[in-house]
Amino acid sequence: MEVSVESTGGLNRRMTVKVPAERVEQEVESRLKSMSQTVRLAGFRPGKVPRKVIEQKYGKQVRHEVVDQVINSTLQDALSQEGLRPAGYPNIEPGEPQAGQPLEYVATFEVFPELTSDINYGFSVVRPIVEIVADDVQEMLENLRKQRATWNVVERAAITGDQVTIDFEGTVEGAAFAGNKAEKMPVVLGSGSMIPGFEEQLINVSAGEEKTIDITFPDDYPSTEVAGKASKFNVKVHSVSETVLPEIDEEFARAFGVAQGGVPALTTEIRNNMERELKGLVKSKMKSQVFEGLLQDNPVEVPESLVESEIKELQRQEGKQGLDVSTLRESAIKRLKLGVIVSEIAKRNQIHLDPDRVRELVETIASSYEKPEEVVQWYYGNQEMLSGVQSAVIEEQVVEWIVEHSGIDVQDEKTTFFALIEEAKQSQGQP
Repeated sequence: MEVSVESTGGLNRRMTVKVPAERVEQEVESRLKSMSQTVRLAGFRPGKVPRKVIEQKYGKQVRHEVVDQVINSTLQDALSQEGLRPAGYPNIEPGEPQAGQPLEYVATFEVFPELTSDINYGFSVVRPIVEIVADDVQEMLENLRKQRATWNVVERAAITGDQVTIDFEGTVEGAAFAGNKAEKMPVVLGSGSMIPGFEEQLINVSAGEEKTIDITFPDDYPSTEVAGKASKFNVKVHSVSETVLPEIDEEFARAFGVAQGGVPALTTEIRNNMERELKGLVKSKMKSQVFEGLLQDNPVEVPESLVESEIKELQRQEGKQGLDVSTLRESAIKRLKLGVIVSEIAKRNQIHLDPDRVRELVETIASSYEKPEEVVQWYYGNQEMLSGVQSAVIEEQVVEWIVEHSGIDVQDEKTTFFALIEEAKQSQGQP
């Protein structure tokens, strides 16, 4: 078998394979001979059909079948011989099979990228240093208290923090628009749930009052119909309510699943949860910085076929078929490049997947469910889900190795638990 490979630019390859005629002819002859013993044709007894008749009737079909088989079998041999790893199945251009002639075909494909140069670690990262103190735990306890708040109708003007129940109807340039009205809608003043400036104009309103609000929609408002335009809203106030916070007592603790130990036990659980969350936040921030540095310092070309496959996978996983493909494309390319770099770092530095850490992460995920042991079993019975966890773990291991052994510049920075949470929200585009 003769094999020649041509690079046609970037990761594209064109491989020509020539198979000796004997390999094809022997298989064709073997199949036709076997058919002569079993084929049934009108006018001939079984096993007595002349060889020439069989060849005339089935020869072309058999030859095509043999050619397909030979191509499939020799393709892998040729790729292995040349040390090539195609990204996706190659496109095959078979030559016209001629009796007694060598079989020649062309396979075009993209190859997986490889990093042959040194990996650069010339970037710096900031490592957050956080200590959870009693005031942090108390603030979290107050946040939980606010989650259990109730509303009590009051006979006074509304202030920030109150909930007003309103009807409203808006117009832009005198015309209605999609979603321009609602009835008996609760709005918490100061929550930022409405258009900027809307809630502020409801401060000091009272039940039964009607008011016209003038406001301009933000330029980046999702609806282009009204974005950047001035509007008027006619508002009718039904009621004003103030928040009523529950007492922090044993009943409050039970509401959060603490059956015994009351408030002290709840406080301990809150601190433990915060410590776990903090650990995840620090890991996430370090991982994000390290990955951005790796991408910036280590250019990688990725096959277009893999990019398209990754886009489809993102659409499937996240249900984002309607999202702009260019946005998904950027994410897909980034993920693929990181996959190549992380894999190469792990290989060069003999970083092997730690099964104990996989188990620990699965159990951490399962702990938020009602029956965690069943969730653990489900993960270990679902290879696709388990693979996702394994990928996350090996990424963590690689990040830890880079921070500890690569020589990158690591700058420690003191911060607070809630500042780190706010930073994480902002990086994810959350309000």
